[in-house]
Amino acid sequence: MVRLIHLSDLHFGAHDPRLVDAVVQRVDEEKPDLVVISGDFTQRARTEQFQQACEFLERLREAGHDVLAVPGNHDVPLYDVFRRFLSPLTRYKRYIDETLCPFHELPGVSVLGINTARSLTFKDGRISREQIQFIRSTFERSDPNCLRVLVTHHPLFALPVGETGEVERAAGRSGLALDAAAESGVDLLLAGHHHTASTHSAHDLVTRAGPALVVQAGTATSVRLRDEEQNFNRIDIVDDAVTLTLQALKGGGFESRTTQRYERREDHWRIVGDEKVVEDATH
Repeated sequence: MVRLIHLSDLHFGAHDPRLVDAVVQRVDEEKPDLVVISGDFTQRARTEQFQQACEFLERLREAGHDVLAVPGNHDVPLYDVFRRFLSPLTRYKRYIDETLCPFHELPGVSVLGINTARSLTFKDGRISREQIQFIRSTFERSDPNCLRVLVTHHPLFALPVGETGEVERAAGRSGLALDAAAESGVDLLLAGHHHTASTHSAHDLVTRAGPALVVQAGTATSVRLRDEEQNFNRIDIVDDAVTLTLQALKGGGFESRTTQRYERREDHWRIVGDEKVVEDATH
């Protein structure tokens, strides 16, 4: 079994330090093979905020956890116009990761991150044609028998968000990116940005999309909430089965709240179990 922890939208600078400690504790308890963080490490891309995020990552790595991360739109300076357009992700590369599109291989699972943060937009994201080709070429070189995971900050789909059901737009060139993902056999699409956890079938969102599961993570540590408490995802992968377990805040810590089990049948993911309360699985 391969276990992923999927965190997103940490927003250091608008975070609760107690939640940071709770996340570190829960990650240690879950013993993941890889921690995936889908962007927005900071609130305003300031040096001290990146330093706080770096300290968080050091705590995870010192505990033995590998991390794959991509930037979010909040990791690009907003008010520093000079830095925003001339060196938008310099601080990110200094404190988080020099690689903006990282790739990590585990036994039976390949994970690729793509940077969707851009200087020309304040909120929205975009994928370049070069990145679309990079998706294809990277997965072409990976083990064809591996389950394939693509990580972005901005979702590749227009998704309803919050209690109002307001639909937020997808990342720019998302259609071309979805074509590349489908042609590359991507099984899981992980993202954040909306501070709302959800799971969808790609086919249900866009007809042309492949059979991937679309998995959104809420915010794990930010005090900026959107109709739900802080949470993150645990993803357990065994052969052609994926189990998603929401880790939600309760009291001073995180605990398993809901679980959904999917199995791949005839190139489609089918839900075969959906429980509201679960006991923690043994890794």
